Amino acid sequence: MQQREQDASPLSESRELPKLSLIYEQHPLYGVDLFISGKEGASDLNLLRSKGITTVVNCAANLDFNFVEQPQVVSDHEGSVYGPGEIRYFKIGLIDGEGNPETHMVAAHYILRAALEQVLPEKPSYPRRERGSILINCRGGRSRSVAVVALFLHLTLPQEFPTLVDAIGFVRLRRELPENEWYKAPKPVLANAASWAADWIRKIDAAQ
Repeated sequence: MQQREQDASPLSESRELPKLSLIYEQHPLYGVDLFISGKEGASDLNLLRSKGITTVVNCAANLDFNFVEQPQVVSDHEGSVYGPGEIRYFKIGLIDGEGNPETHMVAAHYILRAALEQVLPEKPSYPRRERGSILINCRGGRSRSVAVVALFLHLTLPQEFPTLVDAIGFVRLRRELPENEWYKAPKPVLANAASWAADWIRKIDAAQ
């Protein structure tokens, strides 16, 4: 982990975050790259395609995307467009602060795992079967997505990230978050929720 931390450093206060950040390259359990972005990166289909991203996991309750764009298979019923999207899309729906149920972060971890492990059937109604890299996003890519990815890294790679604090520190650096934002990236309530969730997820996985 020390080598990975040396490869990234916080941005100065005056610079914006990258549109898309590679957080972890070739996760050993899944063989894919993990990215984080805010709304700007997650909404840029050309950028996602250029990075081999085939799946988006949206952590935000107050943000949605329409990845449906094939005219021959798209329907518009009473103003609501639906059809198979260009990207496989999962929604967690966390609030960036108080208000999430205690189990919400537990669900977030399992949704992220499901996005990586789900195997789609060979049917025309499931046209997006590609298994590429994955993007985890929230509105700014600073808090909700950081907490969820840190929790995932801590639980799936415990030898590299033995504590949640280790994982959060690593994600902050890879996301290039300015050090003066670390107190709110992620928000303390979300970091506490991730810590609580880690304990419960270990118990759930051990019981299976």
